[in-house]
Amino acid sequence: MSSLEISSSTFSQEMKLPSSPPLVEGSALDPFRKDLNEIEEKPKDIIKFTAEKLSVDEVSQLVISPLCGAVSLFVGTTRNNFEGKKVISLEYEAYLPMAENEIRKICSDIRQKWPVKHIAVFHRLGLVPVSEASVIIAVSSVHRASSLQAVSYAIDTLKAKVPIWKKEMYEESSSSWKRNKECFWATDD
Repeated sequence: MSSLEISSSTFSQEMKLPSSPPLVEGSALDPFRKDLNEIEEKPKDIIKFTAEKLSVDEVSQLVISPLCGAVSLFVGTTRNNFEGKKVISLEYEAYLPMAENEIRKICSDIRQKWPVKHIAVFHRLGLVPVSEASVIIAVSSVHRASSLQAVSYAIDTLKAKVPIWKKEMYEESSSSWKRNKECFWATDD
């Protein structure tokens, strides 16, 4: 026996996997087989207002479903400028009982318009530094068109109807509460 044969033989013995019976698709031994009817997953609407930093991964994980082929996201972040002024952070306030109620209505409207599975709407309150998320909206659906349209509708409607106020904090120590031009109660000046 040459040393090459011994090494080869030793290597193949180390790499052997335990033997298991072959799986037959659709058999009782197939751990991955489940009828769609067996999966009972109720639609979820997850709404959260928090002073904590938002996590895109956390929010997207909340809406993932084995029944869906799409998860669409909108992530609104603090940008570092507005009309030539350097923005250092945003500050958000909300009238929580009404804000939560309005977001529930948005979720209900989405479910009437599109076949979606899960919806998550997370919004920051308090100070939000530049580049951090202020709002994350995630929607899952069987096909991408429904979740993409639902996310777009959700952010547009949130900005128009939900009582959330934004104050921009500028580098030169000034600040300005921003009127949301999309909000239905705003008047034209």
